[in-house]
Amino acid sequence: MSETATEAPNETPYFPMDRDSRCPFAPPEGTKILREINPVSRVKIWDGSTPWLITGLDAQKTLLGDPRISVDETLAGFPHWNEGMKANVSIRPKSVFNSDGEEHARFRRMMTRAFTVKRVKALRPFIQQTVDELIDAMTEGPKPADLVTALALPVPSIVICQMLGVPYENHDFFQENSVQAVDRYATPEENMQAFANMFMFMHEIVEKKMSEPADDVLSDFAGYARDGDIDAAEAAQMGLGMLIAGHETSANMIALGTLALLENPDQLKLIRDAEDDKVVINAVEEMMRYLGIIHNGQRRIALEDIEISGQHIKAGDGVIVELSSSNWDPEAFPEPEKLDITRSARLHTGFGFGPHQCIGQQLARAELQIVYNTLFKRLPDLALAIPAEEVEFKSDRLAYGVYSLPVTW
Repeated sequence: MSETATEAPNETPYFPMDRDSRCPFAPPEGTKILREINPVSRVKIWDGSTPWLITGLDAQKTLLGDPRISVDETLAGFPHWNEGMKANVSIRPKSVFNSDGEEHARFRRMMTRAFTVKRVKALRPFIQQTVDELIDAMTEGPKPADLVTALALPVPSIVICQMLGVPYENHDFFQENSVQAVDRYATPEENMQAFANMFMFMHEIVEKKMSEPADDVLSDFAGYARDGDIDAAEAAQMGLGMLIAGHETSANMIALGTLALLENPDQLKLIRDAEDDKVVINAVEEMMRYLGIIHNGQRRIALEDIEISGQHIKAGDGVIVELSSSNWDPEAFPEPEKLDITRSARLHTGFGFGPHQCIGQQLARAELQIVYNTLFKRLPDLALAIPAEEVEFKSDRLAYGVYSLPVTW
C-alpha cells in the first residue's frame, strides 16, 4: 500500500479491506491508516454508498453507547453488509439483533435469562465432557486431523443445541445453511433460501414446544410466545440468532486461537504449564482482543446528527464500527501486534460494547477457556501438520477464521 500512516488516501477506500497474508492475525493495514488519520472516516461499500467507518476504541465506545445510533436495518441508508441482507430485510422478524430502545431491552431480557452466570456455570461440566470426548475421538483417528471439523465446529454446535433444545443431528443442515446466510458473496436468492430453510425449521420446533415444553431455552422462548409477549416468528428468530451466533463465532475463535498459540510458543507454554485458572481466563480476553474475528464491522445508522472526532455524521448516514481495528489501537493496548496473555485486555471490544454487546459472551468465554486449557494439556506436543503459510484464511464470511487446520501430535 502506497500511503504512509500520515497520508490520507487519494480516494474513498473500499470496505471491507483485505488483510495482509504476511500477518493474517492483524487487522487490515488500511484500517490502521484511517485510524491514524481520523478514527471516523468515510469508506465505500458494495452498493456504492459511503458510510462512516469507526476505527478508534474511544470513538467506537462513544457511538455504540449513543441512543442516536440505531440497528434498525429497515431504514434507508443502513449499510447492509451485502446485497442479500439488504434484499431480504423485510422477511426477518424483529429481534434483539435489529431493534432499539425499549423494544430491544424487552427482547434482551428474554434472552439474557439463557446466559446467566449460574446457567453457564452449570453447563461447564457438559462443555468439559464434550471437549474431552471430541479430543478422544480425534486422537483415536488418523493423523493429521483437521481441528476445525474435529473440535472447533462441534464444541459450540453441541453446546448451543443442548441449550436450545435443538437436535444435534441437524447440525450439518444448520452449518450448511448458516454458512450460506453469512457468505459475503451470496446472492439475494441464496441468502433468502438459506434463511427460509433455517427459520421454518426453527419455527416448527417453537410451535411444538409451545404445547410440549422441555427444560431448554427454546421452550422458554416458546413460553413467551404462548403467553402473548412475542409471536412465534419472533421466538423462532431469537432461537435462530442464538444458534448461528452460538457456533459461528466460537468455532472461529477456537481454530484461529489455536493457530495463533501454535505460532506463539512462548504464550502457548504459559497456558500449557499453568496451574492457576486465572492464566487461561486472562488468555481468552487477550485472544479476543488480538484475533478480531468480527472483521466486517457492526452495522448501524444515525438517527440524528452527531458531531464526533471533528466529523459531522448526519441523520440517515450509515455507520460501520470496525471492532478488530480498535482492539489494535496502540493508545489503548501498547504494542498491540504482540500476543501477550499476561496483559490486561479487559477493555477489548471483541464482544462489542453498549446495549447490543454480545449476550452470549459468558458462554463463549467458558467454551474457549475449557478448550484452550484442555487441548494443550492433553496434547502438549500439538503442532501444525502443514506450513503456516499454507493455512487458508476465510475473509468471505461475517466472522474471520480458517477453513481447516491440519494438526498432528
